[in-house]
Amino acid sequence: MLTKSTSKSTSTSKFTSRPGAAPCFAAQFQHPLPRALRAEAASMSTEAFLTRYAPSSGPLRLGAWQCTDAARPASSRGPQPCTYQATLAVGDRIGTVTAAASGPIGALTAMLHDRGVAVEIAAFHQLPSDTGTATFIRGTDGVRTQWATGLAEDADDSALRAVIACANMLLA
Repeated sequence: MLTKSTSKSTSTSKFTSRPGAAPCFAAQFQHPLPRALRAEAASMSTEAFLTRYAPSSGPLRLGAWQCTDAARPASSRGPQPCTYQATLAVGDRIGTVTAAASGPIGALTAMLHDRGVAVEIAAFHQLPSDTGTATFIRGTDGVRTQWATGLAEDADDSALRAVIACANMLLA
């Protein structure tokens, strides 16, 4: 499970349809989802949608995550890079990795690339819901493309979860 030194981890169980709304994934959002996902999101339950687009299993797992620049917390990014540190598991190998980037997604994709996992973000969408943030990404490994979703109270955690979900699906 993803944890950050500055925030608590979040499970996806808080992301359910609003009371009285249709029990579909799309019902929890007041804004349209990415066009490529709208039909499925409107016809699938939250559980079915998350099983398809936010799988919780795969060879990649992300543990602790933080910006290690003491004078510059992750929430105050700018054009200069921040050094990020993560606990990353790729199959049976678990280790602490670092990367400098202007944001957490750039750092995570660099960390994955350094371990032989290619993920390029081709589309990125974030939407607020009543309980947090949903990130929808379309990623590619240069051969295949895949949509993935990440859900969390924190927008950065949501984005990181989406990248890991996408990478796991591309590796499947």
